[in-house]
Amino acid sequence: MSPLDPEGRALEEEPGAPGGAGPRLATPRSTKPLKGWRVLVPRGGPWGDSVAAALRSRGAVPVVAPSINFANTDDASALQAALERLQEGEFDWMSVTSATTVDVLSAHGVRLPARTKVAAVGETTAAALVAAGYRVDFTPRRDNSAAGLLAEWADATEGAPNLRILALRSDIAKPVLTDGLRAAGHDVSAVVAYRTVGVPISPEIVSDVAAGRFDAILVTSGSVANQISVQIGLVPSRTVLACIGPRTAADAEAAGLRVDLVARERTIGSLIATLEELAEHRRMQEWTR
Repeated sequence: MSPLDPEGRALEEEPGAPGGAGPRLATPRSTKPLKGWRVLVPRGGPWGDSVAAALRSRGAVPVVAPSINFANTDDASALQAALERLQEGEFDWMSVTSATTVDVLSAHGVRLPARTKVAAVGETTAAALVAAGYRVDFTPRRDNSAAGLLAEWADATEGAPNLRILALRSDIAKPVLTDGLRAAGHDVSAVVAYRTVGVPISPEIVSDVAAGRFDAILVTSGSVANQISVQIGLVPSRTVLACIGPRTAADAEAAGLRVDLVARERTIGSLIATLEELAEHRRMQEWTR
């Protein structure tokens, strides 16, 4: 059994022969590795508030500064027509690739027919669908992305051919899912449900980033990466640029940003957990110096 110091902390024995340097304090692990970390959350609304709350519960100091927002589609008539067809039961499946799309469905009062199944790109989108009163029939198990949805599509649909699918998306979304499903022989109606637009980041926030007053910035999408690159530019090396997944990391690098960390899973929970691991690693390094 390891000896204890006067405060009850475990001591580690120094290696070597008896009579060496003697016991030393074991390096303690922090219960809140992000304590004191100032983290920029570059999306607002309920999503930004929930992320800020999660960071705050872990000891961080979140600063919500929206860099993107969402606006109505430029082709409202096409969207309305697609939603009418959806409610009339013309589609076998509907794919939903963001929580913002769920907001669009709710705003239009869409009621799904029993025959139409719903595929959600990931856990966050699935949770938004359920919260809005919609069911979810398929969420990819491994990769929460359009590519992950496509990779597991055949298994989830038991290889059913010639499916009629409504793919609702943003105006800047890459057609990964639509192109892949069409290549597999399905009849896909791809419709823009909303537009992603940039929001000016306050000069104070930009100045704080440039001065190194942030410990981390959460990069949660390619559009966020673009806005950080355009509005903030060069980010000091002491500030961790943390990306929510490999695709977002690739988009960030394409936008000219450095990538310091990539979440293991494409979820905000995984992104925060991975950031905590980095913070703990840095703290341990400081402790042993």
